[in-house]
Amino acid sequence: MVTMSSPAEARVDLGAIGDNVALLRDRAAGAEVMAMVKAEGYGHGLVPAARAALAGGATWLGVAKLAEGLELHEAGLAGRSGVRTLVCLGVPGEPYGKGVQAGLDLAAGAPWLVKEIAEAARRTGVPARIHLKADTGMSRGGATGEDWPALVDAALAAEAEGLLRVVGLMSHFACADEPGHPSIGRQLSAFQEMVEHAEKAGIRPEVRHLSNSAATLMIPEARFDLVRPGIAVYGLTPVPREGTFGLRPAMTLVAGAALLKRVPEGSGVSYGHTYVTGRGTNLALVPAGYGDGIPRHGSNVLEVLAAGRRRRIAGRVCMDQFMIDLGDDTLAAGDEIVLFGTGERGEPTAQEWADALGTISYEIVTRIGSRVPRVYTGGPGAGPPRSAKPGNAEPGSVGTGSVDG
Repeated sequence: MVTMSSPAEARVDLGAIGDNVALLRDRAAGAEVMAMVKAEGYGHGLVPAARAALAGGATWLGVAKLAEGLELHEAGLAGRSGVRTLVCLGVPGEPYGKGVQAGLDLAAGAPWLVKEIAEAARRTGVPARIHLKADTGMSRGGATGEDWPALVDAALAAEAEGLLRVVGLMSHFACADEPGHPSIGRQLSAFQEMVEHAEKAGIRPEVRHLSNSAATLMIPEARFDLVRPGIAVYGLTPVPREGTFGLRPAMTLVAGAALLKRVPEGSGVSYGHTYVTGRGTNLALVPAGYGDGIPRHGSNVLEVLAAGRRRRIAGRVCMDQFMIDLGDDTLAAGDEIVLFGTGERGEPTAQEWADALGTISYEIVTRIGSRVPRVYTGGPGAGPPRSAKPGNAEPGSVGTGSVDG
């Protein structure tokens, strides 16, 4: 029997995050490393993940949303209170003045956003730091080649007024996780051309950056001055067919068995009776469900480790719980069940869950919900567990706050 603070918990090895960043720093071969900690550190906890990444050698942090950057700033990790931190997404009307005053870097892929950031800088009296975002072929954020000159001109005009400084030029790969995809070369060439245009026009960036996790590991010519690994920071491979690259998964999801019961042959299990026992058997109740981030479409598909063996989920995943069929094996209430982890004990990994469901490991870890405490071990300053929000927990603590996703 194990003692846990909740029916289920996500154990996060901060040492693994640090080691993964160190590995990525070595692979970056001189380029700086921006650890992406958006979406609550891919479900691992925003502030603890950021601290661990910095301990591993990251020199920048990256987030998607302004609120995330401000939270890091309040924790003393970002902007004027810490390291350079880039906010990658922006929408009209956000409190950009707060971001500018905090010293956060802001990405801009359209002239209207450059102007909005510049006006925020004018109001606050603090020059902004921005990264111009180029759409080199992903057709998502950023300015296309046709719109790029107007974006550059808008930034130069604001720079001439002393309202901002363009410190970065950036883009994002669409298919870096598909080695040999023809779009990779096209995007790389487009980025180089757009950087050249900006620099000829008078932009003097501190950093040029394009590489995500896959490109950091697989495309050395795309590393430029800075790389932006995300999923690899947390030990999950961005290119499963190429192996693990030596990365170590940081999250292990566990639950304590809530109930064991013997049922006869022909017993329907859970909603809809989509699983029917083929003989008399022992069923165990696992106290985690789709309200905690366990995929409902993993019903009768996903496996967990229980009583020394892998067991498939029996019947539909419910909001708060699911069942497994133990056969004649037994468990006691409170015995540990490993839903996914490093695989070292024979348990499934997040990648295996993703493969079984036709998705990616990113979705598996980021969807683990707010009812599941994060328990931090192995990081700098780790100490005895205590209750804290995941975003603000000290290493070695139990987190209980909300997680995006």
